[in-house]
Amino acid sequence: MADRVVRLDRQLKYQGTILKIYEDTVLANGHEAHWDFIHHDGAAAVLPVAEDGKILMVRQYRNALDRETLEIPAGKLDAPDEPKIDCAYRELEEETGYRSENLEYLISINTTVAFCDEALDVFVARNLIPSRQHLDEDEVIEVEAWELKDLLKLIYDGKMTDGKTVAAITAYAVKYGGGR
Repeated sequence: MADRVVRLDRQLKYQGTILKIYEDTVLANGHEAHWDFIHHDGAAAVLPVAEDGKILMVRQYRNALDRETLEIPAGKLDAPDEPKIDCAYRELEEETGYRSENLEYLISINTTVAFCDEALDVFVARNLIPSRQHLDEDEVIEVEAWELKDLLKLIYDGKMTDGKTVAAITAYAVKYGGGR
């Protein structure tokens, strides 16, 4: 399969604060084609579990959807070589106002493989220690505690659609038995 597609050229078309957008020229099955490619340096996310077993979620406005979403805390790497676990520790405290001294790896996700190379690792945080939020000046985030069963219902009812959050919650449910 790999020999049927050959990249001939890649040209940067736009560079933003988070993304670089390229136009790739490829030879696919003997035909030249132009494909969009978005580069993202990577990110990390955290599924924070409170002492009572509830999961801390963040509610925030997402411009691409023009609405608020309910998600697990997450953020982009500060540098392409930043360890994802370091990013996860930072984002947990920044977005929820809690920290943890021991994050457990849960899963890795490529968010949109058709046109973007974003890779995201998800960690589970337990033994949460109260701290304070450190939001960016343009962030408005509300923290909410949810039962796992209620989050799964949102997923299965099609009301929660954020890919990283859906993957993290379902992986957590399967791994720890709450999704049966």
